[in-house]
Amino acid sequence: MSILHRELSEKALMMPTRDAFGKGTIEAAKNNDIYVLTSDVAGSVRADWFAKVYPERFIELGIAEQNLVAVAAGMAISGKIAYASTFGVFLSGRVWDQVRVLAAYSQTNIKLVATHTGVTVGEDGATHQALEDIALMRVLPNMTVIVPADYTEAFQAVVAAAKIPGPVYIRLGRSSGPLIFSDEYEFVPGKAALVNNGHDLTIIACGMMVYEALLAARQLREKGISARVLNLSTIKPLDKEALLSAARETRAIITVEEHQIAGGMGSAVAEFLSQNESVPMEMMGIKDKFGISGNADALLDYYQLRAPYIVKAAEMVISRKR
Repeated sequence: MSILHRELSEKALMMPTRDAFGKGTIEAAKNNDIYVLTSDVAGSVRADWFAKVYPERFIELGIAEQNLVAVAAGMAISGKIAYASTFGVFLSGRVWDQVRVLAAYSQTNIKLVATHTGVTVGEDGATHQALEDIALMRVLPNMTVIVPADYTEAFQAVVAAAKIPGPVYIRLGRSSGPLIFSDEYEFVPGKAALVNNGHDLTIIACGMMVYEALLAARQLREKGISARVLNLSTIKPLDKEALLSAARETRAIITVEEHQIAGGMGSAVAEFLSQNESVPMEMMGIKDKFGISGNADALLDYYQLRAPYIVKAAEMVISRKR
């Protein structure tokens, strides 16, 4: 039994994680009192799929993102499970005050599902490429932060969010990404998934970068380097046990994310390990820059978020280890 999809390769099957919001909320609504709210982007975030099945549980707020979170909070206080979705730049930036006070501080049962995150938003450019949202969300007390690696995990995360107490932030993408996991995979909130075992170093990745990390591990194997790959899809709370094991057993860490290095997943890992098991680290992501307009694949190359660059970082961190 393998948790990895049998077609995982350079030509992997492709699906956008945002599709999981539409399908996942429909599935979760079968056994929960779920409502879906959005702000004039129902088609883009796939909320219109939910609306067709449960029209009485769908609410369109228009271009009023602050109201989106405020109404969702009110519904949660009244006992509903409210899923609020819009683009990542709006849900993390434009409404941060409402998220901070009405969701995190008040510990309301709101599920914030952000799509169109990272540079793979593509041609929409810097203003619409959410590169700071993980940092903004993980700094908030009481907030659970999830960044699924592919459609399979995203679907399970959307469904699982209904059972996670309090506010949850789920980060999804616009572009189609490789299908990594098979039907045997099980997403467990708060747990990192070991997707490739190794002993020379550990590559910790989230989102679309998990695929690139797996490709890098294969390339490293050809060089005689054994790379462990962890899918750290739950960034808050951290799976401290998995991180400690990785640091103690491989003694070298690389983090890879489609997000600013500052404040992101890598920062969360570094903060924890620096106080518990300090080892050489290399952190890969966006290096204090805004995004640019372009094809999603071209932008991953431009920002050096591909497997060959992970291989170079691996060789660098291993040299520091020695």
